[in-house]
Amino acid sequence: MDQSFIIKPFHFDTEFAASIPLSDGMVVEEALHVAALRAEMAALRADHARTIEQTRTEAYLEGLAQARAERDQAILNALDALHAQWEEFDAQREAMTEHVRDEACTLAQAIGEALAAQALTANPAGAIDDAVGRILVQIARGQEVIIAVHPELIADVEARITHRQSQDRRKLNLVVIADDGLPIGDAHLRWDGGGVRLNAKERAAAIIAEMSALGAPISQTHQS
Repeated sequence: MDQSFIIKPFHFDTEFAASIPLSDGMVVEEALHVAALRAEMAALRADHARTIEQTRTEAYLEGLAQARAERDQAILNALDALHAQWEEFDAQREAMTEHVRDEACTLAQAIGEALAAQALTANPAGAIDDAVGRILVQIARGQEVIIAVHPELIADVEARITHRQSQDRRKLNLVVIADDGLPIGDAHLRWDGGGVRLNAKERAAAIIAEMSALGAPISQTHQS
């Protein structure tokens, strides 16, 4: 065998140099350096925690301020909308009130005229007798009063005057005459120095005057 190809084990150096011994001063210096590093790391951690907390607080306050601003704006918008709706409702309320007032006035006047017409139809002599009673308290005792009525009412009016005379101790000088020109229910009462006409138009005018005194608008159709 060729000796040049013989493999031999490599010799490792198992001997190591001894470590350099540290003096007491070097140990203290290293300990202080390590303590300083640890303190610096603790300070950095604390500063980082404060920065995070401050950022969170600022973000919370900013969000709170924005929420309050949005809330205030929403309240203002709601108040503006409510005010606009109230103005619209107020205008509609006034229009409705005026309409209801006009309708009520028209209805009241129609009812009054209907009642007056019904009184003329159902008891025409009664209205004439009431007018006679009002006149008697205004004229002198025993003064003659001429009462002109439609011929069909002569008997009824005379009967009422007879009943009135029976209830009054003084002598009533009342004369009933017929007038074909007067509608049933109308009358013309005359005495020395005065007179009264009783008719449907006058009653309607009286109703209109009462309604006008209450501030109710009267239509031209009722005034004509």
